[in-house]
Amino acid sequence: MCQHQPPCPTADSADREAARQVAHHPEQGWSLLCNGVLLFEDTGELLPDGQIIAPHRPLAASRVVKAA
Repeated sequence: MCQHQPPCPTADSADREAARQVAHHPEQGWSLLCNGVLLFEDTGELLPDGQIIAPHRPLAASRVVKAA
């Protein structure tokens, strides 16, 4: 699918999110990458084979409250 040089990472690569965007719809919260991955704004993914990758945002650091 990818015609870029050097080629973008494949959909089954660990770095699949580094592929170039071929369609971007921020108003709908998704982008299509040239490797066929649908990338959602919550960092979830839908792979071309139908596999779902759950959102993987970093967790917010918990606030530490010191006792007086």
